[in-house]
Amino acid sequence: MDRIDIRSRKEVDFLVRRFYKEIRVHETLGPIFNSVVHDWDHHLVHLSDFWEMILLQTGPGKGQFNPTRVHQQVDQKADYSIEQAHFGNWLELWFMTIDRYFEGEKADFAKEHARRMAHMLFMRIWEARPR
Repeated sequence: MDRIDIRSRKEVDFLVRRFYKEIRVHETLGPIFNSVVHDWDHHLVHLSDFWEMILLQTGPGKGQFNPTRVHQQVDQKADYSIEQAHFGNWLELWFMTIDRYFEGEKADFAKEHARRMAHMLFMRIWEARPR
């Protein structure tokens, strides 16, 4: 399959849907995501909004996301069991999905942004845990 550039919402949505298809069946990440996401169709639209905002600076997402709060809530629901390895698994699947279907500047930026976001989110989760 030829890899393409990420140029529009269509490619962003394709990326998000292929990625979360893998997440949902992943032996470690699947149980976490499947326990907190009850309406996958709605959630995938929301995630596509987020990534469209990040990658294309377009779409309805501006100012509507607080990934730190959401991930802290997921950690709490998971009995504070989210570990750095979970973010490593997430990044591995994200990179694998991007590399399978996409190339170019936006694909590279998607990987770099995800790397920075994973680091920041894990640190914010860790800081918010009860001592």
